[in-house]
Amino acid sequence: MGTKTTGLIHIYCGDGKGKTTAGMGLCVRAAGYGYRVLIYQFMKNNSTSERKIMENVANITFLDGLEEEKFSFQMTEEEKRGRKAFYERQLEKVTELANDYEVLFLDEIIYTIRAGLLDEKKLLSFLDRKPEKLEVILTGQNPGKELLKRADYVSEICMRKHPFQKGQIARDGIER
Repeated sequence: MGTKTTGLIHIYCGDGKGKTTAGMGLCVRAAGYGYRVLIYQFMKNNSTSERKIMENVANITFLDGLEEEKFSFQMTEEEKRGRKAFYERQLEKVTELANDYEVLFLDEIIYTIRAGLLDEKKLLSFLDRKPEKLEVILTGQNPGKELLKRADYVSEICMRKHPFQKGQIARDGIER
């Protein structure tokens, strides 16, 4: 199937809107080509707007997360410990499943690491031993130096202006 030989690592980072959107766009492109795509969304429930439509796209599979999610700053210390254990199990599960896919999208994994809810070493270890042909997409703000070293693509999305600055809340179908 085409010319893909080695899977590369993509990072979409920055403070601007569009990191998940860019990752999802790449997943659609890959699925349209016939690649099997696996997606896991950290820190998001199972009913995101993009998931609602993309679950119906051939070649795209989502791994379920929690039904209820909230921002890390809203969590108690006990909730954070529980989330960290859960996310580490999810990362193990998704990386095992990834052997059967050509593309793996780990949405908001960088945010999850920065929030202290996932050990970055676990992600780095997976990236160092990932299947050779697996394309990996990572999103979130402020990736660490070791993660940046392993990436083949790093695209930073910079916020210049956002309606949130004027008090506009996130809108269904646009920001979430």
